[in-house]
Amino acid sequence: QLQLVESGGGLVEPGGSLRLSCAASGFNFDYFHIGWFRQAPGKEREGVSCISGNGRNTIEIDPVKGRFTVSRNNANYTAYLQMNNLKPEDTAVYYCAAKPTVWGQRWYSFNPADYDYWGQGTQVTVSS
Repeated sequence: QLQLVESGGGLVEPGGSLRLSCAASGFNFDYFHIGWFRQAPGKEREGVSCISGNGRNTIEIDPVKGRFTVSRNNANYTAYLQMNNLKPEDTAVYYCAAKPTVWGQRWYSFNPADYDYWGQGTQVTVSS
């Protein structure tokens, strides 16, 4: 059974850091690209960062550039989102999602509809 489980969220003061983990099981992890998304109350789910299946390519949205870093360890079936210099506007439920490699298709997407599998989410709250 394919499963994604996020962890690492919590309450942090502005300027602080958190490292989110996304543990995968039940599928060939390195065949799937991973996307990190977030959803704040009353807002649509937003793509934050993506990493290719082999980990060589990453991309993130402008508001998090220079603060968030996505990575993955295919040996232990885990993806990570390192978040530094957190701001109150980063407060949201964070999700990881997986989309399979399809030859001829762009590897990244910030459209939630392009992802087949989702974790349950982890809450990140940035507040003093």
